[in-house]
Amino acid sequence: MTDTRSDAAASDSHLPVPESAAPVAWVTVSQPRHEVAVERPLRPRRVLLQLLAALVVVFAVVGVLGTLAARRLAEREAVNDAAKTADVLADAVITPALTDLLVDGDTGAIADFDALIHDHVLGPSIVRVKLWSPTGDVVYADEPQLIGRTFSLSEDQLASLAQPQTIAEVSDLDSSENEFETGGRLLEVYRPVWAPDGRQLLFETYSPYVSVEARTSQLWRGFAGVTLSSLLLLIVLMAPVLWRLLRRLAESQRQRERLLERTVEASDTERRRIAGTLHDGPVQDLVASSFAAAGAAARARTSGDEQAAAGLDTVARSVRHNIRILRSLLVDIYPPTLSGSGLVAALGDLASSATSRGLVVRLRSDPDSELRLTDSEERLVYRIAQECLYNAAKHAVGSTVDVSLARVDDAVVLEVADDGPGFDTGILQNPLPDHFGLRVLRDLATDADASLEVASAPGAGTHWRLTLALEESP
Repeated sequence: MTDTRSDAAASDSHLPVPESAAPVAWVTVSQPRHEVAVERPLRPRRVLLQLLAALVVVFAVVGVLGTLAARRLAEREAVNDAAKTADVLADAVITPALTDLLVDGDTGAIADFDALIHDHVLGPSIVRVKLWSPTGDVVYADEPQLIGRTFSLSEDQLASLAQPQTIAEVSDLDSSENEFETGGRLLEVYRPVWAPDGRQLLFETYSPYVSVEARTSQLWRGFAGVTLSSLLLLIVLMAPVLWRLLRRLAESQRQRERLLERTVEASDTERRRIAGTLHDGPVQDLVASSFAAAGAAARARTSGDEQAAAGLDTVARSVRHNIRILRSLLVDIYPPTLSGSGLVAALGDLASSATSRGLVVRLRSDPDSELRLTDSEERLVYRIAQECLYNAAKHAVGSTVDVSLARVDDAVVLEVADDGPGFDTGILQNPLPDHFGLRVLRDLATDADASLEVASAPGAGTHWRLTLALEESP
């Protein structure tokens, strides 16, 4: 992916652009994966807190569902109780008190029936009573203003008359017949009755809805007690098992961390062992061979054998050259100054090693105290600088390489720029098998979740830039 910061990007860099290099576009080799979140280590206390929070949520959800279920059950029970009460009143009080005069609208009969209703029917459980004719005429109502008025019967009222049955429901009091009722909701019951002459009437009662609320509260208390005690019992039974699992999980995490530490230590130990073996074995043998060849050359020259002396001098120079290469390789394999003296000193050794390979290296860096890098971040910066210098020594022999390491706001920026031949950055899309150095640089930055960019073109030099975002201080 090519960045649009083409010409201006080189000018705002920390390193000067070589005079022979033309401005080129920056190409992103690797960029941080911001969507990848690093999970915090699992801790038993955090798991227990999450479990308690989940139980609170479960109890809240169950509580809401239980309240809805309790209300529906309470409504059903209250409606059934109201229907039974209406049946008892219809058989024991209303039917014996019905007269033909009452059905015909006689004033005296209505007054006698009204007294009966107020004395024996109306009360806390019954707040309204009506008698309807099949045509919708109000034969009697405890509200006198409704007597004699005509309303359209509802489907439930007609059904109760057509097939004699008791129908009970919750009424929202939105019908025109309920203009004198107060309150939000009432329990409404329809039940057919018959006058002495056989004429059919519809007996209607209204009961307060407060009975539903009281029954709901009673059911909810019982439900909540059972639910809460069940959840607490579940917690008590599961706590030992969960605690044992959490301890095993924590121990597994500690073992994994120890294995990772041992792996890193083993790798470092192996690199140190290889470096020590090379230094104490082949390097020392080559040093001795160099001295022996130089001494043999001196003796041959003293005896007048110039041809043999010249050959031995060539051997001595070749051995010394290989010694320098091996010593540079030792620094690459295991930089002792990285852990001992810090990153800046290790980069200095790396620059000296690259100088022995035919490069002119100029190093500029902020002190380690200003960089404030972790051990893994220091190793990343060192490996990137090492690989960039190695590529420069391989493809840009005799060039000048500027290395800069500086703290910029909340990031550390490493830049390595040379004035060598450069390369076509198009090969980064699909590096060839022999472009191993490019693969190494990309993989190093990708694994560390860092940003790596390069600006290069044939004849324009190569400029690498590593940006390592630092974690914010607490």
